[in-house]
Amino acid sequence: MRFYLISDNVDTKVGLRLAGIQGVVVHEREEVKNALNKAIAMEDVAVILITETLLALCPDMIYDLKLNQKRPLIVEIPDRHGNGRTKDSITRYVREAIGVKI
Repeated sequence: MRFYLISDNVDTKVGLRLAGIQGVVVHEREEVKNALNKAIAMEDVAVILITETLLALCPDMIYDLKLNQKRPLIVEIPDRHGNGRTKDSITRYVREAIGVKI
């Protein structure tokens, strides 16, 4: 089983390629959907890594796949510009989920 990357920039692809992870660079919504379908069809792919920027292009499809597919695992990764979350995002998630301020 292997990882597969769907990225919006070449830098991320090159960096992960150095770690032995193959992938593709796409920019448009339809390209993302096609790349996801191709990656899901690959029997040896266990984990699909996708950048946050691309997740924002088609969140409905990706979240549907995450909820309804047993394989592969789809993991969102920050792109080269860092993640779009604020520094207190984990604290905010806990506060919203259980109502406790930490």
